[in-house]
Amino acid sequence: MMPDIVISVENLSKRYLIGHQTSQRERYTALRDVIGREASNFVRKAADLLHGRQIIQGDDVEEFWALQRVSFEVKQGEVVGIIGRNGAGKSTLLKILSRITDPTAGKVRLRGRVGSLLEVGTGFHPELTGRENIVLNGAILGMTRREIRRKFDEIVAFAGLEKFIDTPVKRYSTGMYTRLAFAVAAHLEPEILVIDEVLAVGDIEFQRKCLGKMSEIAKAGRTILFVSHNEAALRKLCTHGIVLCGGRASPKQNIAATLDAYLSQAGSGLAYSWTRTSWTNQPTVRFESIAASLDGAQPTMRLQCSCIIVSEQKAPLSLIAVDVADVNGFPIMQAFPSTEPFIGGAPGRQKVEVTIDLPPLIPGIYSADFWIGPHNTETFDFLRTAIKFEIIDSPVRGRTFPHTRDHGSIVPNSMAYVRTNKDTSVTNAFGPVAS
Repeated sequence: MMPDIVISVENLSKRYLIGHQTSQRERYTALRDVIGREASNFVRKAADLLHGRQIIQGDDVEEFWALQRVSFEVKQGEVVGIIGRNGAGKSTLLKILSRITDPTAGKVRLRGRVGSLLEVGTGFHPELTGRENIVLNGAILGMTRREIRRKFDEIVAFAGLEKFIDTPVKRYSTGMYTRLAFAVAAHLEPEILVIDEVLAVGDIEFQRKCLGKMSEIAKAGRTILFVSHNEAALRKLCTHGIVLCGGRASPKQNIAATLDAYLSQAGSGLAYSWTRTSWTNQPTVRFESIAASLDGAQPTMRLQCSCIIVSEQKAPLSLIAVDVADVNGFPIMQAFPSTEPFIGGAPGRQKVEVTIDLPPLIPGIYSADFWIGPHNTETFDFLRTAIKFEIIDSPVRGRTFPHTRDHGSIVPNSMAYVRTNKDTSVTNAFGPVAS
């Protein structure tokens, strides 16, 4: 392992065995089949017990690979974001790196002490007090009593648990657990800090303190592996990223490229039409179907929507609103029809055409929510992410460098003036420029 590489993962794989109870899925089962199945299960479990293998409950045993041939290297001082959907293998990877579980195949080489924050309460003894658990965790990390005493007051102050430090942690709330666990993991100076998305448990103020502390750790030259679904936190904190999908890992690259790859993956499956499939327990005034298309070209593009609305009975006149959001679900704008916004009233089926002038959008996946109601305090029907569409072209003609989402999703017209040091007159003007 090269001197500046602190984590080396080679062809890492992890297999789990999952049991299935087939007898519960069968409606009719003969007695001889039950006896034969139970005898087979007894022989299999006895063999597993004799060979020291995990005993799996169930009639059928299925292999599940949480990780498959994952390889990457992390250099000292890098902050690497591990990104992926639920069940992609992120927590399994961190547990192997933290030596909580062993891999089925592959190698992991670590250089330096590892501090982990994977699950609320991991590494804490519930019967011990907060004070005793700080000493215990420091000893596990290989620190001396002097080092632990030197950091003790700082840990307690950061966690904000001075009043409860001598209380057994089994009486702590989930948030208190998280506060103390992060404070211990971050302040006992591990060379490698591994953090799962448990920070979402804490309040907003504590999350900000955690992100600030991780920034300090990174600037001190230590290495961080950070699992989170918070795109803003990942962009702000991480230098590189890895996408996990189905137990397989993408090559490590800069965090902006990693997030773009993940968001495009998560935003796949565009939907330019929507049709209601269930008619039970539905509003009396509701959308039946929506068809949408993009018209024009950037930066003056329109979203054309054709909505079929059903009214089962006489109702107040209503209006339609459409919210446009980015791939993360963050609203960008809300649009109202510019003419004759009030529709309906009488029972029946009505077709309504809606044209939405879109702002200049950076390339990516966007969605549209549809709302109908008589006024803003009453809703007849509301459809989340009914339409998903993709913007491909840049809103700035001739732009040769990519847009980045951390500068926003829209590109308003703006002018940037460039002046030289020698002459205060304007030497160049250009626009529009990405905000």
